[in-house]
Amino acid sequence: MADTVLHEVTDGLATITLNRPEAMNALDVATKVALRDSLRQAADDPAVRAVLLIGSGRAFCVGQDLKEHIGLLALDHESGTGGTMNTVREHYNPIVTAITEMPKPVVAGVNGVAAGAGAGFAFAADYRVVADSAAFNTSFAGVALTADSGVSWTLPRLIGQSRAADLLLFPRSVSAQEALELGIANKVVPAAELAAEAAAVARRLAEGPTAAYAAIKESLAYGSRHGLLDTLAKEDELQIRAGASEDHRIAVEAFVNKQKPKFLGR
Repeated sequence: MADTVLHEVTDGLATITLNRPEAMNALDVATKVALRDSLRQAADDPAVRAVLLIGSGRAFCVGQDLKEHIGLLALDHESGTGGTMNTVREHYNPIVTAITEMPKPVVAGVNGVAAGAGAGFAFAADYRVVADSAAFNTSFAGVALTADSGVSWTLPRLIGQSRAADLLLFPRSVSAQEALELGIANKVVPAAELAAEAAAVARRLAEGPTAAYAAIKESLAYGSRHGLLDTLAKEDELQIRAGASEDHRIAVEAFVNKQKPKFLGR
C-alpha cells in the first residue's frame, strides 16, 4: 500500500486515511490505486466489520490532482491516445463500487473540504460525520467536466434531483451547516472533535450486527431502483437471511434476559 493511503485495523474497525496533507489529499494515480486496493482489502478482510474513511491535514479530499492531470493530458495530446480519462473506469468507479457494495458499513469522517471525486467518495459512504469547518463542492463543471465517482447517482438520492442539478450545474462551496440541512451530512461536530467522533460512530458500527448492516445496505440500494412489490420481495429474502444469523439469536436472547447483546458480526 502506498504511504499516501494508510490502512489500520483495530478491534474490527479498518481506518483508511488519505495521507497527502501537503496536497490536500488530491488524488494522483498512486493514491487512487492505493485507495481502491485498500477498500477492497477491507471488504475482503473477515476481521473488518466497519470502515472509517478520513483525510489527514486540513482537507478530506479535493478530488483529482490537477497538477498531475495537466501533465497527463499533455502526454495524451502528444500521443493521440486520450487514456488519461480512463481513470474513471480504472479508479473512481471501482473505489465507489467498493464503498457501496461492501457488506460492511462505511463512515466518512469529513475533516475538511471534500470536492469533486472527494465529495463523491463521501456521498457514497453510508454515514457522514462532518467537521463544522468542512465544506463540499461538486466542482466538476468548474473544470469543464461532468460528474463522476458516482455523484450523479448518490447526490440526487441524498438531496433530490433538483438540488443535485443545482449543485452540479453551479458548483459552489456548501458549508457543513448547509450540508446538514440538505441531508448530505448525518452529523456535524466541532472540527477539534471530528476524528474522535467519527471513530466513535464507526467503532459503534464495528461492534454491531454486521450481517444485518450488510442487508440494510443491500435493501436500500435495491429499493432505490425498484418498485414497491419487488422491494417487498427483496426485504422478505433479506429478512429470512438475517433471521437465521447468530447475531439475531444473540439479540433476542439478550432482550429476553434484559441484557446488552454482544454481537459476533455473523
